[in-house]
Amino acid sequence: MRTLKHAMLSLAALLLAVQALVANAQLPEFTELVEQVSPAVVNISTRQAIPTQATAVPPQMLPDLEGLPPIFREFFERSIPQLPQGQAPRQRQAQSLGSGFIISGDGYVLTNNHVVADADEIIVRLSDRSELEAKLVGADPRTDVALLKVEGKGLPAVKLGRSEVLKVGEWVLAIGSPFGFDHSVTAGIVSAKGRSLPNENYVPFIQTDVAINPGNSGGPLFNLDGEVVGINSQIFTRSGGFMGLSFAIPIDVAMNVAEQLKAGGKVNRGWLGVVIQEVNKDLAESFGLDKPAGALVAQVLENGPAAKGGLQVGDVILSMNGQPIVVSADLPHLVGTIKPGARVTLDIVRGGARKKLDLAVGALPEEGEALAGAAGQEGPARSSNRLGVTVVDLSAEQQRALEVEGGALIREVQNGPAALIGLRPGDVITHLNNESIDSARTFGKVAEALPKNRSVSMRVLRQGRASFITFKLSE
Repeated sequence: MRTLKHAMLSLAALLLAVQALVANAQLPEFTELVEQVSPAVVNISTRQAIPTQATAVPPQMLPDLEGLPPIFREFFERSIPQLPQGQAPRQRQAQSLGSGFIISGDGYVLTNNHVVADADEIIVRLSDRSELEAKLVGADPRTDVALLKVEGKGLPAVKLGRSEVLKVGEWVLAIGSPFGFDHSVTAGIVSAKGRSLPNENYVPFIQTDVAINPGNSGGPLFNLDGEVVGINSQIFTRSGGFMGLSFAIPIDVAMNVAEQLKAGGKVNRGWLGVVIQEVNKDLAESFGLDKPAGALVAQVLENGPAAKGGLQVGDVILSMNGQPIVVSADLPHLVGTIKPGARVTLDIVRGGARKKLDLAVGALPEEGEALAGAAGQEGPARSSNRLGVTVVDLSAEQQRALEVEGGALIREVQNGPAALIGLRPGDVITHLNNESIDSARTFGKVAEALPKNRSVSMRVLRQGRASFITFKLSE
């Protein structure tokens, strides 16, 4: 009986302790924070004049031609009466809606580039519903950041934080105009940092579960100290609305861009002149790495900073200036922040050995240049029965077009390992098992000596683009 009584008392004490913990584990209080920061958040609307078809028929009476085949659509368009010569066509006003925030009392405003792109007029509406016309100081499509300027003094401005010290799991809050509903407040936590998105090489995005919808773009992401740590920019959605995956541009990146736009109207970024790819488990094994990490150099552009600094195809970049490259996407983020002309130290693995490389970073070109592709070339064939491919030497013209020395051009893919790993006729093999392939004959020799049941790497050029693939030969 005494034991049962003690057990019941212990259980009661445990329940009281749990209740106390639940009572103390309250959610953050956002009301004071919202009152403090809201005045610096603005609504942004744009207008763009788009000419309509120069017809003499009112738009509401025009038939819907979009779904018709081209031949019928052209017939009906020719049949519609046109305006008399010299009479201007009507214009319709296209409008977009987004958010932004004031970063200085003299009227500088940050938002997304896609909110104001191609706008003829930009209107900034403050929290007191007053409207100011804004001038575009500059925009950077690569980071999706735009800097605006409105006339004013003593305007409410946000406090800027440091996204670098933001922690995963930390509470954050967003204010914006989703679907045009001004100053809507949503909250959540930081889900991840340093996210890379397709076609977004220069922004290590902050991922959150804050509810972000169309109209929130360009609005601020606050921490609990009321400091801006990001610009809400994108959502991942299959429905067109919020699905729990939102992405913000780190404020450290955005302010670096804003300062360059304010100073010179454009952004200068560092550039190495390499094509890189992810290092997976098999590639790590083939290059003698302990674990998958770093950025594998699949291509070095001729006369680029990397080529001049001695970086080679097949090098694995593990760190830059002491900052580790965990995934390959980390490298463009880091290089982009380096001032062109500055020197950096790369920690690389080459031929299974670690070494350091010191080189100067170049300036990112305005537009990338496409690499020329190679066409098939007749010639003496060399075949490797182990891989199941027939290869030939590249002509001098093909080598110049691809900027390679040597290589083996795949003429035919038979049944075998090559077919299983996706090789195609027209592919060019430049490296096999960490050895440079300067001819079809060299390829045959290296292929015959490939090890069994171990990951082997192969560098392949396809339509001018280089990548490493791995495979294993069985017994």
